[in-house]
Parts: sequence; C-alpha cells; structure tokens
Amino acid sequence: MEALPARARMYVTGVAVAGLLCLLPAMPLPAAPLPRIWPLSAAAGPDAPWGAVASLAVLYAGCERLARSRHLGAPNPGGTFHPVLLAAAFLLPPSAAALVALPGALLAPVEQRPFLARRIWRAGQLTLAVWAASRTHLAAGGRGAVADGDVAAALGAAGASVLVFCLILTLLDRGILALAGGVPFRRGNGNRASGPGPRRTTWRRTPRATRRKTRQTTWWRLFLRSLAPVTVHGLAGLMMALLWRSPYGPVAALLVLLPMCVSWWAFAQYHRERAAHQATIRALVQAVDIKDGYTRGHSERVGQASTMIARELGMDDERTEVLRFAGILHDVGKLGVPTRLLTKDGPLTPEERRVIELHPEYGHEMVRGISFLGEARAAVLHHHERLDGSGYPYGLAGGQIPESARVVAVADAFDAMTSNRSYSRARPVPVALDELQRCAGDHFDPRMVEALVRAIGRAGWHPAVTAEDVRQPPVLPVPQPVPPVAEPVDEPLVDRAAAPVADPPGVRR
Repeated sequence: MEALPARARMYVTGVAVAGLLCLLPAMPLPAAPLPRIWPLSAAAGPDAPWGAVASLAVLYAGCERLARSRHLGAPNPGGTFHPVLLAAAFLLPPSAAALVALPGALLAPVEQRPFLARRIWRAGQLTLAVWAASRTHLAAGGRGAVADGDVAAALGAAGASVLVFCLILTLLDRGILALAGGVPFRRGNGNRASGPGPRRTTWRRTPRATRRKTRQTTWWRLFLRSLAPVTVHGLAGLMMALLWRSPYGPVAALLVLLPMCVSWWAFAQYHRERAAHQATIRALVQAVDIKDGYTRGHSERVGQASTMIARELGMDDERTEVLRFAGILHDVGKLGVPTRLLTKDGPLTPEERRVIELHPEYGHEMVRGISFLGEARAAVLHHHERLDGSGYPYGLAGGQIPESARVVAVADAFDAMTSNRSYSRARPVPVALDELQRCAGDHFDPRMVEALVRAIGRAGWHPAVTAEDVRQPPVLPVPQPVPPVAEPVDEPLVDRAAAPVADPPGVRR
C-alpha cells in the first residue's frame, strides 16, 4: 500500500479490521466468546447455513470474474452483481452474509496499482456494507417475513436494508476519495461507464482544482445518485431470497439473475461501443496535435469550454456530450491543410488564407459519416461563421448558424486568447472574457458568451496543461498586461488572437 498516503493506508486498514470483526462470529472457533465490542452475538456461528453461504459466495465470485473478463466484461463493472450480496443479507445471519462478499472481492481482477490495497479495500467495504444491511434486515423483522413468504412485510425490511447498504458504500467511498485525493464521481466526463450503484474508487493524485471539485460534491448527492440503481438490485435480491425459501428452492432463485445478466450484457455492449467512439476521436485529435504542434491540447480545452457552456444553458447530458465532441474535433480539418501553411512564420498570402479557410469543409467531409457525432458535424463545418455574416466558409448570419457551431465558436476564441502560443503568452481570463463580451452580437452569440462568463465565474477555468512543442519555439518575454480598452475599436483583440481574418504569424486556426 506504499502508493497511498499514510492517512489513506490507515483508513483502509481500519475498514479491513472492522470487516474482519464482522466476520469473526461466523467462524466456528472453539475459543471463548468474543467480547461484546459490537452487537455481533446475533451473527452466524456454528449454526450458519454453510451450504447457502458457499453457494452464494461461489455465485458472486464467479459473476464478478465474468464481469471483469477481457472478452465479456464491461468497463468499471463495480456493483453489477449486488443482487447476490443483498440476497445473502436477506437470507443469512449478518456475519455469514458478510462472508459471501469476501471471496469475490479478494479474487476479482485488479487493473491498477496498488493491487493489494485495492483488494483489501473492496473486501472490507463490501463486508461492512453487507453486514450492516443484514443486521438492519434482521432488526426490521425481515428474516421471518422472507421465511413466511410475506412479500408486503419483506418489502419494508428490504427497503431499510438497501438504504443502509447504499449509505455505507457511499460514506466509505467518500472517505477514501477525500483521504487519497482521488477523482470524484463526475458527470459527462466519460467516466460514467461503471455499473449501477456506487462506483469503483479511483486512487490517484490530482490537481488542487480537481480536489476542490471533489469537496464540493457532497456525500448525500453521491448517495442519492446511487440509491435508485441499488434499489433495483435490492428488489432483485429480495426476489432471489423469496424464491430461495419457496418450495422451488435455490435453482428458481438463480432465474432472477437471467434478466439482470441480459441487462448487464446490453450495458457492456453499449460501453464497448462508446469506448470505440472515444478511441476514434482520440486518434483524430492526436493526428491534429502532431500536425500542428503549436496548438497541442487546444482541442481538449475547446471541448471543455463547450461542455461548460452547454451545462450552463441547461442542455441534457447527451447533447452536452455531443458538444464536447464538437469542441474536440472542430479543427480536425487541419489534417487536409499543408503543414507548411499551419507553421508558416510570416503572414499568409490571400491564396494561402483561402486554403486555410477550407479546413472546416475538410473536417466536415472527414466526420460526416460518423453517425454518433450528430450535430457535432455541423459545428465542425460552421464554427468559423459570425453573426454578422463575415465568417466562413458560407458567410452564414444570425440564426442560420447552427447552435452547436455558435457554442464552439465562443469556446474556440476563448481558448485561443487564454493559452500560450508560439507568438505570445496567454492573456488573463478576465481580459479574454471582456473581449468576448465586447464582440458579442457581431461575431459571437451573446447567449453563449454570457453562459461561458457565468460558468467560469462560478467554477473557474482549469484547463489541461498544453504539451510542449517538440520544435522548442523561442521563449518570448512576458508582456505587460494591457487593458482591452487600449485596443483600437476597429481591431478587436479576439480578432488578432482567434478570429479568421486577422491571425498573427505562426498560428492557423
């Protein structure tokens, strides 16, 4: 566990020890009774139904291995087979139910370091959650209701158990994320591939800005987000428990997993297709970055700013994701432009500029056959249009310009002004926002500009660090800040930094 901070190692150790204490009463040890540190005396012991424990443990471990297999598994499948664990909580004494989670948690494949710490953490977390859920179910009288087949009474006890199960998982995950400085459960960032329920913990050191976002994501929001899918798993677990106790026996209980497995398979196929989409986009963006090294990282930052604008405008997650793709791919047409023009040090001739201005059409030709991009294709084609009709390639004006293109145009201009280029240092964010507001109505959609201003005012701007160019351009002296009012009225700052008609030498948008 050397890769974890010291306080995170202590936290993982504490959770593992607590889980071990929950398991001890299930062990048929000849020693003296355990001290009553926790209310463990109502746990399993020698009278535990070991056949049911072994059957459910093997079932859970097998399902977890299958879920994480290379050929059949879904990305980040944490929580896929919670119905088996909850069925154990409804059927078995607390310590015996907690024991069901142990083999699957310890034997499941681990893809990232530290391997041992991850296995110990997952085992301790699931052991505590299942023990608490089973204890709650027992206290609510659910054991007798399941044995008698009283569905109405069993539903209430199962609901209380599901709440406790989800709460324990959420609080433990929140604790390790806070102590290890990990990444929060984020929306719309491609990390929604995990299965239903609390998501698998990611332990890696992150920038201070990301950790600030982690603190802003309160535990109860994570709890509410996880509660609905865990409730569905709880209903499936309750059906398994009722059938297990019915005259049809354990074989009938296994039939409950069939629809769950079908939905899990469909979920895995969806995310496998999504991963292929992401790989396609990454390959295109990397090709653009290699061709035009001076703007490396620009595409990702435009995608980030486009996402901020879309969320501020209240767009749904699916459309926000499409606009992120639009921002990332907006300059893919540069692959059709000669490299000598993209990297030319001097001013462009009119003929050379006409060649540069073909890149939106080149990009549209490249992506128009990729159906999942949707309206992002229109943004690739029209992101250099202006509201006053002076843009390119078609000179569209006002409402003729697709909304997606108006979003990307603002994001593109903002990043061009606030990122380091070969010819100048990045301008301060407030200066760039002021310039966008000054040009709103003529060049940019005022709604998109104000949305970006509000989003940055609330969350700040924390772009990814741009990779250094392999050609090592000369280091320019840091210019003194110049207020935007010093610029001539007929030569807006955004034109010189980002607009198509006045690009400075060395940059080709």
